Amino acid sequence: MKPKPLLSSVLLLTAAIIWGFAFVAQEKIADTVPPFTVNAIRSMIASAALIPVAAVTRRMRGKRLLEETPAGRKKLIKAGVICGVMLCISVNLQQFGISLYPEGAPASAHSGFLTALYIIFVPLFGLFLCLYDGFGSLYLGDAVVLMCGAAFAVQILCVDRFIGEVDGVKLSSMQFFVTGVLSSILMLIFEKPDPEAILAAWAPLMYLALMSSGVGYTLQIIGQKYSSNPALASILMSMESVFAVIGGVIFMHAVPSANEWIGCGLMLIAIIIAQLPTQHKNQ
Repeated sequence: MKPKPLLSSVLLLTAAIIWGFAFVAQEKIADTVPPFTVNAIRSMIASAALIPVAAVTRRMRGKRLLEETPAGRKKLIKAGVICGVMLCISVNLQQFGISLYPEGAPASAHSGFLTALYIIFVPLFGLFLCLYDGFGSLYLGDAVVLMCGAAFAVQILCVDRFIGEVDGVKLSSMQFFVTGVLSSILMLIFEKPDPEAILAAWAPLMYLALMSSGVGYTLQIIGQKYSSNPALASILMSMESVFAVIGGVIFMHAVPSANEWIGCGLMLIAIIIAQLPTQHKNQ
């Protein structure tokens, strides 16, 4: 697959914007809908919504929806299971971590920056800059979301491993199906879903299912497919932390501290620096 750097950057940055605002949706429902229930619902809806998308895109390329050979089907299932397991771990750690923040804590900002630790150096600055009062404002949720960042790093590597071998949209649908099934099992074991609470939270749930999961993760897969610079791809995706802060300001009326705005600025500077070597090589 020939790299398309500009297309890849646009897709990955769009995914980052969608994910950033998703932190607000996750924060809004964290107190009413349990984490496994959230991810079981959003993942199954996302998986189902992506099936017709996969059918149309493959039809446009003159291909059938189902893989034509047993080897192709086996490869898709293998990729979907591996990526799905890692996605299940990642999103549930993230939602569980967000649910642990006390009332009034800047959950969107903290979880956004900490999730972005799937890249190394810039988010390490964000780890300190996103705290209002230094280490005194660390929450239990911070530690859980930090583990989520590590899990997402593995998930990104898994996607990168299989993206050249299977259809991107089908892989996205498959990984959400696996995530939905595993989350449903955990939901039935550990939680007691409240139908009224779920219905009351339909708007953020649908955003998480259709936009954050269905659109965002599919853009991630396709963006990684066309990327020629894995480091830049990771940095672009980590911009979700910046948009998580912006989303918190717009929808949660959580005004960031000066340090948080500095952290956002560092993310933007990192993108510019990461692009410079690529531009030099292309000249």
